[in-house]
Amino acid sequence: MVDNDETPQTTGRFATERNLNVPVASPGEFKPLQLGKKLSIWPPVLLAPMAGVTNPPFRSLCRDSGAPLCVSEMITARAWLRGNKLTHLLASSAEDERPRSFQIYSSDPDEVREFIKRLAPGVDHIDLNFGCPVPKVTRVGGGSAIPLKPRLLARILKEAVGAAGEVPVTIKVRKGISDDLLTWRDSGRVASEEGAAAICLHGRTAAQLYSGEADWDSITQLVEASSIPVLGNGDIWECWDALRMMRETGCMGVVIGRACLGRPWLFRELASIFDGDDPGPPPTIKEIIPIIVDHATRLMDFFGPDLGMRQMRKWGVWYTKGFHGSSAVRESIVRVSNLEDLKTALEKLNPEESFPLLALRANRAKGSRKQRVVLPERYLDNLEDDTPPKGPISVAEMAAWDKALSGG
Repeated sequence: MVDNDETPQTTGRFATERNLNVPVASPGEFKPLQLGKKLSIWPPVLLAPMAGVTNPPFRSLCRDSGAPLCVSEMITARAWLRGNKLTHLLASSAEDERPRSFQIYSSDPDEVREFIKRLAPGVDHIDLNFGCPVPKVTRVGGGSAIPLKPRLLARILKEAVGAAGEVPVTIKVRKGISDDLLTWRDSGRVASEEGAAAICLHGRTAAQLYSGEADWDSITQLVEASSIPVLGNGDIWECWDALRMMRETGCMGVVIGRACLGRPWLFRELASIFDGDDPGPPPTIKEIIPIIVDHATRLMDFFGPDLGMRQMRKWGVWYTKGFHGSSAVRESIVRVSNLEDLKTALEKLNPEESFPLLALRANRAKGSRKQRVVLPERYLDNLEDDTPPKGPISVAEMAAWDKALSGG
C-alpha cells in the first residue's frame, strides 16, 4: 500500500532504482517476433490473456496505446460450442481488430479441434491455456494440471495445430504445479514436437499463484533447450523490465500481464524503448482521467450500461492505486453506477499529481498468498495416461464460471 506516502522525486527517466541504468534498445538489438509464416510482431510484446480483463474493450484500449498483439481472455471451448451467450460475447471482436488473437481453454482434444475449426478462418493467432492455477480448473484436470500428463498435452496440441492450418498456435504454461511437480521441461519438448509456434513460460508454479518473485532462470533454461521461440512472463512491471528479461534470458518476446491493469500506456512506453527512445514520465492524474472515462465508455458500449459500469469499478481501483487520497476515492468508485458518478469520484484527486514512483511495482490484481493445488482424485497415479479427464463440472458450471470471472 503506498497511499499517503511521499512520492519520490526523480530526475531524468522515470524508473525505479533497479531499472535506472538499463539502456534503451540499440538498433538491431531485438528482432520482430515471428509467429508462423504470416504474423510478425513489433515490438515483441503481447498483452497476456487474463480472465475478466482482456475483453474487447480493454484490448482496443491497449491497441490504441501501442500493444501489437492482444490476446483475448480465456474462452471455454465447451461453453462456446454449446452456445453460451456470454462466452460468445467474450469471443467476439471488433471488425477492425487485427491481429485477432484468442486463448482457448479445454482439456479435451476433440473439443479443441472442433472449436478451432470453427474459429480459425477469422483469427490470426490462437493460444492454448495450460497454466491456469484456479482451483475450479485444476480440480477437473484443466489448466496447469494438463502438463502433468505430457501425452495428453501432446494430443491436445496436435489437434489444435492440425485444425488451425496456417494460423499459429502457441501455448502458455507455468513452471509446474509446485516445486515438487515441475512440468515446464516436458511442456517445452511437447510444444516443439507438435508444431507450436512458440511457448510462453510464466516463471511461477500454480502453487505460488502470484506470490514471490518470478523465476527468470527457468525461462533462460527453456530458451536453451527449446527449438521454438520462448516468450517470458512474470514480474515485468516497468517497460525497462522487458528489456532486462530479454537480455538476461534470451527469450524472443515478453508477455505483459498485471502491470498494465490501470496502466494501458505501458505499451506506449514499451514501444518507445524498443525503438531506442526514452519513454518519458507516465501521465498525471489530469491526463489519466480521460483515459478512465474512455475505458468506462468502451465497457458500457460493449456490455451495456449496467454491467459495463460494474466492470469499471475494479478498473477505477486499479487506475487510482498509489495516488494521494486514493483510498477515499476508491471507496466511492466501488459504488459507482453511471459515468457521472465516476467523474465525481475522480474529481477528489489532485489533477496535477505526478504518477507515484512506488506504484510502478504495486500489485494491482492478485494477493501474495500461495495455495495447495487441487487435482482430480488419483490424477497422479498414471502420468502417461492421455485420456481427457471426465470431471464433474458441467457446461452450466463452466458458463457460470465464465460469468463470474468476467465480472457478471
